[in-house]
Amino acid sequence: MKAYVSTSDEVLSELESNSETGLTSAQAAKRLEANGPNKLDEAEKDPLWKRLLAQLADPMIILLLAAAVISAVAGAAQGESDIADVIIILFVVVVNAVLGVVQESKAEEALEALQQMAASTSKVVRDGKILDVKSEDLAVGDIVVLEAGDAVPADCRILESASLKVEESALTGESLPVDKVVEALVAQGGDIPLGDRKNMVYMGSTVVYGRGRAVVVATGMDTEMGKIADSINQAKDEQTPLQIKLAELSRILTIGVIAICIFIFIVDFIKHGAEFMADPRLIIDTFMVAVSLAVAAIPEGLVAVVTIVLSIGVTKMSHEAAIIRKLTAVETLGCTQVICSDKTGTLTQNKMTVVRHTGADEDELVRAMALCNDAQWVLAEESAKGEPTEAALVADAARHGQPKTDLDARFQRVGEAPFDSGRKMMSVVLKDVEGDLVQYTKGAPDEVLKRCVSVVTSDGVVPLTDEIRSAILEENKGMADDALRVLAAAKREWPAAPESEDAAYLEQNLTFIGLCGMIDPVRPEVGPSIQEAHDAGIRVVMITGDHIDTAVAIARELGIISDRSQAITGSELDKLSDEELAEKIANYGVYARVQPEHKVRIVEAWKAQDQIVAMTGDGVNDAPSIKRADIGIGMGITGTDVTKNVADMVLADDNFATIVTAVEEGRHVYDNIRKAIQFLLSSNIAEVIAVFVATMVGFVILEPVHLLWINLITDCFPALALGMEKAEPGVMRRQPRKASDGIFAGGMGVDVVFQGVIISLMTLASYFIGIQHQFGTIDLGFIANNPEAGIEGMTMAFLTLSMVEMFHSFNMRSRRQSIFKLGNQNPWLWGSFALSLVLTYVVIEVPAVAAIFGFAELDMPNYLMAMGLAFLIIPIMEIYKACWRAHDRKKVDAPAA
Repeated sequence: MKAYVSTSDEVLSELESNSETGLTSAQAAKRLEANGPNKLDEAEKDPLWKRLLAQLADPMIILLLAAAVISAVAGAAQGESDIADVIIILFVVVVNAVLGVVQESKAEEALEALQQMAASTSKVVRDGKILDVKSEDLAVGDIVVLEAGDAVPADCRILESASLKVEESALTGESLPVDKVVEALVAQGGDIPLGDRKNMVYMGSTVVYGRGRAVVVATGMDTEMGKIADSINQAKDEQTPLQIKLAELSRILTIGVIAICIFIFIVDFIKHGAEFMADPRLIIDTFMVAVSLAVAAIPEGLVAVVTIVLSIGVTKMSHEAAIIRKLTAVETLGCTQVICSDKTGTLTQNKMTVVRHTGADEDELVRAMALCNDAQWVLAEESAKGEPTEAALVADAARHGQPKTDLDARFQRVGEAPFDSGRKMMSVVLKDVEGDLVQYTKGAPDEVLKRCVSVVTSDGVVPLTDEIRSAILEENKGMADDALRVLAAAKREWPAAPESEDAAYLEQNLTFIGLCGMIDPVRPEVGPSIQEAHDAGIRVVMITGDHIDTAVAIARELGIISDRSQAITGSELDKLSDEELAEKIANYGVYARVQPEHKVRIVEAWKAQDQIVAMTGDGVNDAPSIKRADIGIGMGITGTDVTKNVADMVLADDNFATIVTAVEEGRHVYDNIRKAIQFLLSSNIAEVIAVFVATMVGFVILEPVHLLWINLITDCFPALALGMEKAEPGVMRRQPRKASDGIFAGGMGVDVVFQGVIISLMTLASYFIGIQHQFGTIDLGFIANNPEAGIEGMTMAFLTLSMVEMFHSFNMRSRRQSIFKLGNQNPWLWGSFALSLVLTYVVIEVPAVAAIFGFAELDMPNYLMAMGLAFLIIPIMEIYKACWRAHDRKKVDAPAA
């Protein structure tokens, strides 16, 4: 039943209820048993162990654990203890899992917050008596008594309304309280949008003025709030682009390692024949080679480095009032292509403000508006308290030097005709300190003008002619066209106290004073932020529950749209199929009078165009779309708990400009993550090539523990330091990256392979130089049969591989720019270089530690030779970058085909 298109009698008849006596206790109990309590379903919470397991279900983590098991088994079979390998691997796995569980948000908190928004108790008519009952015990058909300050406990149809106004912005996005009526509504051209159902009140809204009675038509999960809760519960958490690409990288590495290990087994089987299966030592040796390759191929520190770099980004953003609730949201921000923004409280201040006056006597105009008013001026806070429209008028008077506290001291209210939605006016009779009586009336301009016979002009009070009346109506239309809410003020002087306070008696023979136009103004910083977003290739879309004229005016002022044709209403949206909307989505920049399901459709339509979508909002009605978006952004000050709990990021200052700052930081963080990934993978490819070549020839160039040390200790510090690198110029003057772009997009795959090959050649060269120095010749057969004979070559290879990564980290400050032209220095990188240099020296030169790793003592010439080979990576990469820059310039300068 659509209660809003039925009369109140029809609704009561359908629900078998009575407006005077309500339900009987027996009826209520029976309906509660049938429909359940008036509360929202709770989400089932995952236990801690399940969350931890979810963090471990990554192919790279699984492969690491497998390598640890193989290492432990092989070591035990050989009577050796490779506990260092196992401990290091398990340490990485545990740290990553714990960080993930701590940082990930809990979606079930959204539903808990939704439940808390419902009123705890309600005034209900039962058995002919008004009772206070728990809101969760409300049943369909109950008669609820509503007064100012009450939270609406369920979805209800209005039966009585005495100037009843309800704040519904959390549900509809409407910035002003809604006047409630009793009459049935007429649906024209489809259903009536939620924000226009003026004879309904909904769970989660608040009565701000007047009083009334309403009959409950829906409870619990059947309410509009319940529909939102169900949408939140059913929405699935999406993987971010970085998560998807890292998962792909994990799968590639896993397949590659397995393929290489199988190949090694086949080669060894062919080489040794039947002896291979008969000799356990050969199988164990092959296992150890497999462990070495697994360790070499997997960047063990990558997961930890990415997590820590993201955490660094989170910390930076928190200093800029952007609170990140999910680590992965940082990089998602960096590739955002569309920002769907709520209007009220996000682009605007959510605070009605008078911005225009018309009339000959502005002082009397603002005085009349402030006195014909029930809002109050709080002097200590310098702010107005009360219904938003009236508070705006009182604040306006204070700005004009007439705070209501002073006006109340001068004028005493001796009579009034309260506001009524039927006549759309309010009047007060006032006595000033000299005993004179004056009446001020405010209300809808057309209604006030009907009762005026004169007008205040610069020449005094003159008769209200048709010409003057037309001019006033034209001014009213001009304000309305600018999306201003317009009120008129008039006055009447009384020689003695009026004989009656009846509205019809008071509101006649009035003198028109002027018009006040008000609006929820835009935040001053939003316009420049939207322009910056446009420069960065990001589309900004406004989605609001407000009227389309208001939305269009605000959007044009902010530069979101240029033409009225770029705006569409929720009812017009309903006429489009999902396919049509996806096709036309780019045509619209403003969506007005929308309902919660519309917002989800809009997000889905953009995502169907392979766009990375951010959704901002503060109300409960925004929660489903915020959760469905790639990046959900909630408001910290005006936002509801529901919105904050489902959001990926919360703006502590409710400032749209903070979103753009966060996008810039997201791009910066993603750039640094790619630099760290390129840095780490170049080392791993070099290790794989070196180990593979050595295995094929028949010697051991590096042991698994050596590779783990380089991957986790030597490489991790500079990788983290790269995460502290400052943003390169122009980061917000380039187009957003596509979600389909892989980790290796833009030539990074070529970079990684090239650098890996160069580093592996340096490592192999260093090994053979060490062998040459140790034996005076390079006899591979002798080395293959006597593994301990290559200890000096292994030591030099370790030193070169460790230090080439240190030098290479400076190359990674920029993928294409020369390191000698980068202005800002990175002190963290210099610190990591020094630390890694010291740690490498300790491992090689301190006898006790060198013995654990199986290293030989190097003399100075060999030490310098290994360091010199490592340093060569800098001039080689400078030449490589120069070639790429020349290629890019040639590509830009090439004439179009």
